[in-house]
Amino acid sequence: MDPIYIGIAGIVLVLVLMSQRLPVAFAMMVVGITGHGILDGWTSAFSTFVTETWSTTTYYELVVIPMFVMMGNVASISGMSRDLYNAAYAWVGQFRGGLAHATVIGCTGFAALSGSSVASALTLGRVAMPEMARFGYDSRLAAGAVAAGGTLGILIPPSTGFVIYAILTEESVGRLFLAGVFPGLLLASLFLVVIFVQTSIRPELGPPARTFEWRERIESLGRGVSIIVIIVVSIGGIYAGVFTPVEAAAVGAVLAMIISALRRKLNLRLLSKALVRSVATTVMIYFIIIGANVFSPFLAHTGIPDALAEVLVELNLGPVAFLAIVLTTFIFLGTFLDGFAAMVLVLPIVLPLIEQSNVPDMLGFAADSSDLRIWFGVIMVIIIEMALISPPVGMNVFVVKGVARNISMREIYIGILPFWGAMILALLVLILFPQICLFLPNSMIQ
Repeated sequence: MDPIYIGIAGIVLVLVLMSQRLPVAFAMMVVGITGHGILDGWTSAFSTFVTETWSTTTYYELVVIPMFVMMGNVASISGMSRDLYNAAYAWVGQFRGGLAHATVIGCTGFAALSGSSVASALTLGRVAMPEMARFGYDSRLAAGAVAAGGTLGILIPPSTGFVIYAILTEESVGRLFLAGVFPGLLLASLFLVVIFVQTSIRPELGPPARTFEWRERIESLGRGVSIIVIIVVSIGGIYAGVFTPVEAAAVGAVLAMIISALRRKLNLRLLSKALVRSVATTVMIYFIIIGANVFSPFLAHTGIPDALAEVLVELNLGPVAFLAIVLTTFIFLGTFLDGFAAMVLVLPIVLPLIEQSNVPDMLGFAADSSDLRIWFGVIMVIIIEMALISPPVGMNVFVVKGVARNISMREIYIGILPFWGAMILALLVLILFPQICLFLPNSMIQ
């Protein structure tokens, strides 16, 4: 049988297995090993599986995952996230839509600790949703602000999305972290603009909350300074060249535990809870990376990426049309696939196509340059963010539903639409001005 047909059958089988609720990591492992066995023999297939498992679990750069996940879990359990939200609330809560603004600001700050969109949405949602309901906020605006604000967790570093992308493309984790800073701030700003526009047109959507005295505002900043210290020391250490990402992750995790203990908000029971959560998340991510590293060689061996490249060359599409097709396909996949699943499944096909197309010329990159892969990594992570709030599988939507059970799924999706539009706008801006992604990595890491 033609290897291309075997590859197509493998992709279909992965989708079928995932539709039957088999985790994406195991679906890719099963299909990757089976396909590799059919094409190259079972000895080679199992050898590849063992080699990829060992190389993944011993890959030094991946240590950032458990460390940053631990840092975020300790910050969440010890109440630092609530302090951060309360500080934002004290400063902007008295304006129209102020609590929604505070939610996005809180998510932006917590994103620099957690590296997880679901964790950001869950943690800030538990704090913000009751407050917005108490002051009569429109349920759709409240749900949209929490769900969309939470997605910043995988764009603003540290980001598990960037770590997985770095492993799949053999790019620098540090450069990807730096590349996510300005796009993350851009997207957060667009979310704030969305809230401002909605509440300016219809003030009843987000009525002002209470006005805090200056003394209370200063005190709220004092209580929220713990998160700022951790961010400045760990993430700032990467930007300043003091730490590597792995060292920064370890420093951040230890610092979070020390500060929580000094505040008397961390005991053995809470520490054990944070450790269990961190281990569970880390194991899930490691399995996804192993599955991707088993499935990708099989896919490459079938010749599908090369065949698709030939077809696209024959179609002679312009760079804009080609990029539009690629991004639209990813966004569509995100409506029924988990964002990380879509990335590890399709990236081995799409990235070579991008490199062989005329998109690099349009952006001013070399065809196989690191800058191209860094830029595309940011684009990919934003698309994953869109998947997190896209029906019917958007994980952050279910997180918001779990926090606010009185809000219907329909209301949540309606509330998300304006923020989804802001993400589309962010993609367009980053395509027109790719240097927004590349300024920090190129100026700080040579």
